[in-house]
Amino acid sequence: MPCIINFGCADMRWFISNVLSASSPWTMKRLFQGNLVLLVILLVVVTSLVPALAAADVAQAKVASEPVSAELRSLPTPPSGPVPSRKALKALVERTAKRYGVEIDLVDALVVAESGYDPHAVSPVGAVGLMQVMPETAADYGVNSVEALFDPQTNVRTGVRHLKRLLGQFGIGKAVMAYNAGEGALSRHNGFVTYPETQRYTHRVLSSYLKKRGVAPYSLEARELTGITLTPAMANAGAGARGRVVRRIDPSRLRLRIRPTLSERSLDPGLHSSGPDSKPMFELQRLKPRN
Repeated sequence: MPCIINFGCADMRWFISNVLSASSPWTMKRLFQGNLVLLVILLVVVTSLVPALAAADVAQAKVASEPVSAELRSLPTPPSGPVPSRKALKALVERTAKRYGVEIDLVDALVVAESGYDPHAVSPVGAVGLMQVMPETAADYGVNSVEALFDPQTNVRTGVRHLKRLLGQFGIGKAVMAYNAGEGALSRHNGFVTYPETQRYTHRVLSSYLKKRGVAPYSLEARELTGITLTPAMANAGAGARGRVVRRIDPSRLRLRIRPTLSERSLDPGLHSSGPDSKPMFELQRLKPRN
């Protein structure tokens, strides 16, 4: 029978450092056949996957499974005064886009998607104003006051400058993705962000932009213009998962199955045979619910 070991995070290092001393003489003999260092290395590598696996299940969805503390939800407070008319704001967007050499239709589509032309808009993560500029991003362009981002002129100027830099670096489609998800996310996803929120956002912005240009969103011309391929599925990305509570995995509910084939051939990757009959030495499994 294989040896099954249940452990939580606190037990992992204990297992690696103490299991040898608790083993039977037969097991000790098998373990000390010149392969102790390799065995420990393999155990460290495999057991390190347990917390990573648990974290991955939580990080793969953007829906919060627990309430955010009041401190973390402290967001910028918009001013109480009146806001300019939509006509005045659209004129501001046009002037700023022309000033920095960015297409008016693209900036307009982005503003509609970001804030719906509400200069007092604040997102749940603290993005501010017409172009939903993050304070950290604004600081890169010399705007160090969150309150200043509620000023439409400052906000649009900062957002358009940021968008222009992304356009010069990535092209239209990827720049829109990076504006929503960040340049780091674009890099980690190999140039095409797969977050459902970003997929829907990108589809909305580019579809509006292409419509203004008279280009069908799923055409070859659209692909050549934006640099990415829009699909109908992007418009409803993650629709089945919206509102779903993310189930967190307790690492203590995982088990590491160690096969009792601790021979030199099994432990040495250079000697281990491969093929349909070959079986792994380690298996990470979820425990069955207790009755």
